[in-house]
Amino acid sequence: MTKPHFYITTAISYVNGPPHLGHAYETIGADVMARFKRLDGFDVYFLTGTDEHGQKVQKTAIAKGKTPQQFSDEIAALFIDMNKSLNISLDQFIRTTAQFHKDACQAIWNKMKEGGDIYLNKYAGWYSERDEAFYGEDELTTREDGKKIATSTGTEVHWLEEESYFFKLSEYTQKLLDYYEAHPEFIQPSFRKNEVVSFVKQGLKDLSISRTSFDWGVKVPNDDKHIMYVWVDALTNYISAIGYPGDKDGTFAKYWPADIHLIGKDIIRFHAVFWPAFLMSAGLPIPKRVFGHGFLLTRGEKMSKSLGNVVTPQALIDRFGVDQARYALMREVTFGQDGDISYELLGNRVNAELANNIGNLAQRTLSQIAKNCDGKVPQPGILEDVDHQLLDKAGQAMLIAVRGEFEKMQFSKAIEEIVQAANAANLYIDSQAPWTLKKTNLERMGTVLYVLAEVIRNLGLILQPVTPVAANKILDQVAVAADARDFSFIGAGYALQPGTALPAPQGVFPRYEAPSEEKIA
Repeated sequence: MTKPHFYITTAISYVNGPPHLGHAYETIGADVMARFKRLDGFDVYFLTGTDEHGQKVQKTAIAKGKTPQQFSDEIAALFIDMNKSLNISLDQFIRTTAQFHKDACQAIWNKMKEGGDIYLNKYAGWYSERDEAFYGEDELTTREDGKKIATSTGTEVHWLEEESYFFKLSEYTQKLLDYYEAHPEFIQPSFRKNEVVSFVKQGLKDLSISRTSFDWGVKVPNDDKHIMYVWVDALTNYISAIGYPGDKDGTFAKYWPADIHLIGKDIIRFHAVFWPAFLMSAGLPIPKRVFGHGFLLTRGEKMSKSLGNVVTPQALIDRFGVDQARYALMREVTFGQDGDISYELLGNRVNAELANNIGNLAQRTLSQIAKNCDGKVPQPGILEDVDHQLLDKAGQAMLIAVRGEFEKMQFSKAIEEIVQAANAANLYIDSQAPWTLKKTNLERMGTVLYVLAEVIRNLGLILQPVTPVAANKILDQVAVAADARDFSFIGAGYALQPGTALPAPQGVFPRYEAPSEEKIA
């Protein structure tokens, strides 16, 4: 039976500096989704990578006494290392300096030009080097020192005049509005859609899509003095990575259009306005969803070096461990919205939900099985209503609820469903008191411990996308076969075989002990 396909991407990270926690947050979110879909029966392709062209990269490299390629190589390696450290299950790490990507950029350029949407003219406007974007007068404010800044990003702009190729974005105003109306799920969360629609309704202006003042980028076909606007280059990675334009092995046909472009909210306009317009012009399908997540904040402010509140991905891993860091980030902040984090908040999540709830449930259940059932899966007797209720809540009902939240990319709410199932199991073990049943009713004790072992198995299965290493350690401890770990086995009757020998129980979620001075960085 052919599996349904699922293609998810992150934004490719700009190589003007090393990875920060925002990069990790986005990549973990995409990884959690990719892992979930694989376990839920999908053929998944997960793409991430680095955006390596542009004036900013060229200037930074020169300032450091390096070529842009040398500088890009160094920073890209840091992102590759971050992905390994975070246990990211990517299928491809794309770099926009790869030749196959440059070829794809020129191919889509030619398609847009053939459609009559590209023309040569002169451009004059306010340009932000950091954002690699032009802004209109109505999008600017003036600082006390007289310099203009982009209102939306706070970056300084300067007046720029040069010859440029333009894309006829103005002709796509109504086409895009019609598309948004026909595909209400395209921009998510829904409040991001309102922002985009409001912007497009003001009327789109033609877009400058080439530069001549620097040369670090993809050359415009048949006009080497121009390089492509970095966003034409960057956005094309989503199709170049899977074989556009040649598609020799059928990968592009299999996975395109993408199911989800997962991006930061600050680049929603590029993905929900420019990108679909380019694709329409080139005669290509439009992605199914663009999801703009929020920012991680500390004490209500974005992380920045000047404020001294930056925390690195490695610092989080060193503090909590990989699985716990993944869990805490996905749990603490509602995905799609800005959210405050601190070591204290994340540590409280790790202790309350992983160590004290799920971890403690597994440890005390498996310890009792080891002590009272000769270390083997117990033989259950007749199940009572309370047993069936728990097996449903921590089985199929849990999977259905979690799947529903994952479809909306509401990871924190999905984890809440798992936590509630574990809560129910802890209440069950307290009320059934198998340690007392040992003295009064051995058959009932075996039934209760069997039900709890089944719940632990289900929890181990459903936690795999978020805490993959720890979840598989849990599954090892209840002797779940390697080929019985996808979601089709959640709530699958009596999956554990009575009499199966179990390894000695070991804790998988240690408590987090905060240092004497607890702060974000």
